Amino acid sequence: MRGLNRVTLIGNLGNVPEFQALEGGVSVAKFSLATTETFKDKNGQNHSDTEWHTVVLWRSLADLAHQYLKKGSSVYVEGKLKTRNYDVKDGSKRYVTEIIADQIIILDKRTNADE
Repeated sequence: MRGLNRVTLIGNLGNVPEFQALEGGVSVAKFSLATTETFKDKNGQNHSDTEWHTVVLWRSLADLAHQYLKKGSSVYVEGKLKTRNYDVKDGSKRYVTEIIADQIIILDKRTNADE
């Protein structure tokens, strides 16, 4: 059976995207994205739960993020989950799960200053 690795999120940037131009002119951008769920408990009290995600963009999407996204920007992100690991100085392994985006839509409303 085939698998499916697909993630769809709508949220707000926690900070300005980190941008790098790698060898060969390949661009990469990374940012944290906050998604917030709001719910009522059995007593009718509102609660919210915020989850933070690391989003990685490559090439033209990275250029787009570098040019247009800012802290607080609202975006739709679609991509796949990728987990990588690395060794720390004390000899232990650390694991990082990121969303490798293949589509983003900027949901911010345009202002006259944006034109």
